[in-house]
Amino acid sequence: MRIGELLDSGRTADVYALDANWVLRRYRDGRDATHEWAVMSYLSAHGYPVPRLGPRDADTAPRDLVLRRLTGPSMQASLEAGDLSPADAAALLAELLAELHTVPARLSPRPEDRILHLDLHPGNVLLTPEGPVVIDWGDTAEGAPALDRAVTALLLARTAVGPRAGARAAARALLEALLPRLSTHGGVPEPSLAKAAARLAEAAARRTAAPTTGAAETALTETALNDRAMSLLSELA
Repeated sequence: MRIGELLDSGRTADVYALDANWVLRRYRDGRDATHEWAVMSYLSAHGYPVPRLGPRDADTAPRDLVLRRLTGPSMQASLEAGDLSPADAAALLAELLAELHTVPARLSPRPEDRILHLDLHPGNVLLTPEGPVVIDWGDTAEGAPALDRAVTALLLARTAVGPRAGARAAARALLEALLPRLSTHGGVPEPSLAKAAARLAEAAARRTAAPTTGAAETALTETALNDRAMSLLSELA
């Protein structure tokens, strides 16, 4: 397998071209991607929009994922460019969360548990010609859907108080449009949002405990938790 040019570098991984149709995603710290591959395969079998997976064979290191090459902007780029409205982005993000949380847990014996992304924000949604695709499943786990929603809300709030003015404005508008949608699932009120403070605290603890989280990001998380937009979540509960 010949690895080509570096196409993109994210928080923990790099993406390289393999050919016109496939890319290789490789963790820089050598993390094993086997669990991520298994979850994505499971979600794909349930019809959830994840990148198409290539084979894992003797030429594929444990830290590697071979993925179908995708075209199209991220939701974040489309929001900042004004090509996607906050209302439309909120509807799509809420739909992606709700659809994900219909997929039963793969391993957990608890019937209420679902597959969680735990990093679902506009930068991890690609708007391809075939439709939206959710990428970057490195933090995936199983548990209560309310935690996944809280993580998404927290990540948006963190961007809304962050250093980039364009990103701040887009994130704040999206967050305020999204929060009312997070209070319902298919039109049915979510009683778990009555525990909004506890869920947000759990989400913040997960993010700050990550090995890649530095002091600056921890401070942003604290600011985000105290932000006016985040108070809307508890008001909706």
